[in-house]
Amino acid sequence: MKRKLNETETFSETTESEQPPSDGCVAKTSNKIIELRNISKSFDGEPVLNDISLCINDSEFITFLGPSGCGKTTTLRIIGGFESPDIGDVFFDGARINNLPPYKRQVNTVFQKYALFPHLNVYDNIAFGLRIAKVKEAEIKERVTEMLKLVNLRGFEKRNVNLLSGGQQQRVAIARALINKPKVLLLDEPLGALDLKLRKDMQVELKNIQTKTGITFIYVTHDQEEALSMSDTVVVMAEGKIQQIGSPTDIYNEPVNAFVADFIGESNIIDGVMLEDFKVRFAGHTFVCLDKGFEKNEPIDVVVRPEDVDVVAVERGMLTGTVSSVTFKGVHYEIIVDIDGFKWMIQTTDYVAPEETIGLYIEPDAIHIMKKSEYSNMFGDYSSFSDELEHLSDITEDIEE
Repeated sequence: MKRKLNETETFSETTESEQPPSDGCVAKTSNKIIELRNISKSFDGEPVLNDISLCINDSEFITFLGPSGCGKTTTLRIIGGFESPDIGDVFFDGARINNLPPYKRQVNTVFQKYALFPHLNVYDNIAFGLRIAKVKEAEIKERVTEMLKLVNLRGFEKRNVNLLSGGQQQRVAIARALINKPKVLLLDEPLGALDLKLRKDMQVELKNIQTKTGITFIYVTHDQEEALSMSDTVVVMAEGKIQQIGSPTDIYNEPVNAFVADFIGESNIIDGVMLEDFKVRFAGHTFVCLDKGFEKNEPIDVVVRPEDVDVVAVERGMLTGTVSSVTFKGVHYEIIVDIDGFKWMIQTTDYVAPEETIGLYIEPDAIHIMKKSEYSNMFGDYSSFSDELEHLSDITEDIEE
């Protein structure tokens, strides 16, 4: 078994001496703990990461968010030392660690499958790493007790891990990873196996643990709600590239392109023209907005979130459309509105009937302007849902035949 660092060893003794260049970091920070510089990685000739550069702060909860195959888990594994970049460098506390094996990095990992030792009870699972490092039993007892308190498992010391719930097993895995006092904890979709209510509870629990310990958490998920609710910083990825880095609020309210706008929540994404500063035209109407700095008459993408559109009487509406469908979502109705052949999604607490003609009113701060990108014209028209359902129906009929 590979040896863990014990507490008397210093990280500088196990790292390479080369220092990182002074530029190239996506986010300039004074307290960065990890820096990825121009990382590229391919598997069997297929690019998975394409020139990724990123800074991660000390004591930060940062989430890599994106669809399957976007490169987020590969990025995590490169940080952990389980994969090596084909091109580029990884720095930890200013030292290059490309060739440093996982067991010599001050990093621990919690996977979706918690990999607990089934023959050991809760106490012995948590204490395992310390025993490998030959820590004295008195200190092990003190630190295991501290971890049990941190993850709310006091009284579970002698419990068989096979008899624990999914959430309890996850807490044991987190305690086992944290007890060695890593500077960074990597979490690869650790909530994926839990049911919805438990996932929400554990989101709160994880954020509390990160806040109490002050350890840098690097989290991987494809779940937008998880990323927005827990993170200090979200890194949105697609096709092996970083699309946007920012706070959850910035990512949601100020997406940089159509992919981010579509992936983070629901969005109506419409072709438009920026007439001049603070004035945009789309859907056959000229609107006042809060954006500026574009060329006059520049083609752009317009994002309007479904919850930011007010349903009003036709005579008061800036836009007029016909309701195609209405779906009750518990706290609101989700309606699809046809406006000149483009299907908008609107979320409202007021019921409207299918086939009803309604007016839509959009405030200036509900309109966000984005530069055209490779993702333009790929998202935003909700007529695609009905097309997909028709295609699924065709497939079902073919199978039945």
